[in-house]
Amino acid sequence: MLALSLSSPTQSFAQTKTQYQSNRPAVDDRHFTSEAIEKIIAEVKEAIKDPKLRWMFENCYPNTLDTTVKFQMKGKKPDTFVLTGDIHAMWLRDSSAQLWPYLQLMQHDKKLQQLIAGLINRQAECILLDPYANAFNDGPTGSFWESDNTQNMRKELHERKWELDSLCYPIRIAYFYYILTGDTSVFDQVWKDAMKLAVKTMKEQQRKEGNGPYSFTRNCEKPTDSQINGGFGAPVKPNGMIVSAFRPSDDATQYGFLIPSNMFAVVSLRQLAEIQQKVYKDEAFANECLALAQEVDDAIQKHAIVNHPVCGKVYAFEVDGFGNSLCMDDANIPSLLAAPYLGYCKQDDPLYQNTRKLIWSDNNPYFFSGKDGEGVGGPHVGLNYAWPMSIIMKAMTSNNPEEIKECLKMLRDTDAGTGFMHESFNVNNAADFTRSWFAWVNTLFGELIVKVYHEYPEILKGDL
Repeated sequence: MLALSLSSPTQSFAQTKTQYQSNRPAVDDRHFTSEAIEKIIAEVKEAIKDPKLRWMFENCYPNTLDTTVKFQMKGKKPDTFVLTGDIHAMWLRDSSAQLWPYLQLMQHDKKLQQLIAGLINRQAECILLDPYANAFNDGPTGSFWESDNTQNMRKELHERKWELDSLCYPIRIAYFYYILTGDTSVFDQVWKDAMKLAVKTMKEQQRKEGNGPYSFTRNCEKPTDSQINGGFGAPVKPNGMIVSAFRPSDDATQYGFLIPSNMFAVVSLRQLAEIQQKVYKDEAFANECLALAQEVDDAIQKHAIVNHPVCGKVYAFEVDGFGNSLCMDDANIPSLLAAPYLGYCKQDDPLYQNTRKLIWSDNNPYFFSGKDGEGVGGPHVGLNYAWPMSIIMKAMTSNNPEEIKECLKMLRDTDAGTGFMHESFNVNNAADFTRSWFAWVNTLFGELIVKVYHEYPEILKGDL
């Protein structure tokens, strides 16, 4: 339903209340309900003055739980499958990110903690099925992509695109689950075997001894859905970094060393090392993780910092080890914009700040600005479509209240009256958008609102 102008002087409280009725499923139709989350929704809503922003928060924050999770017990182990939304499959990346904003509430809700433990268990099983796959089915059901030309495509896999971040996200959620709860029950032999395989896969894709066992091509009209050179991608010169055949957008990399994903790997490997030391008491594997993290980090500092002709020293988005680099950013996370959010660098780091200026300008070929909004997009959707995810991440990595306020206003005004976030919107016509049900970005928007509530409450109390 299309919203009336928020500035209309004739809009009564009763009209506003009717206009912004909840778009959540009926209580009996929700996949999972958390008392702690319902409590924080009610608490934060009370602090939001803007009626539309308040409505959107209530719709978006619980969207993952309302619509995408399937929880069960497998024997004595919790098991959770998480749809990405309108695509009925589970991405390792999306599922981690979808449940991430709820981690802080686990201490107040044991059912919620069990749900997240179930995802950690399921992800370990997925990695053992195939560490190169990015998306999985809930069982051996097969998928539309069974005809892809890649090794060991099986019925349990929805898609088999090698994306380095797919192995980082499960480490991130497991690490912070452990830090916040102290619970080590998820760290069984299955999880450890999955992590051993994850590190082995990362090392294979350093490509020090040839291309490794993975290749991928697809018979398709969209070039970014496949890789060149028989599926191995553009040549790289080994330098310590890890090749990612595809980006977190599921688009093919142009140069194999995708910098945001390698940054994420540095952080994740160090987190994995801590788990190995403290939980498994495995110093040898911990040291292997730390050594790989340091090797990747050293390579980033040596090969990924480039001198842009307009912006000066910045992080490149991709490099190939031969001296070629690509200066841009993509909305999907990990992105260069998200580097502090994922823990790679400080928000006020001068090199990051300089890179951030490039990202949010016409020096980034995938930054789009129009009469209805602006933001970073990417080749996945195409030109002139900005992703709300990028606007959210701009706010998440800002300490400027005015900038955060501008981002919230833009997010509020580009929902096309639906009360939800979307994959992307046309910057010249926000009613033209892609994906009406994309749970990751809905939950990420909720995470932003909760962050602002705690850190900049005056923004929510005022007019946008």
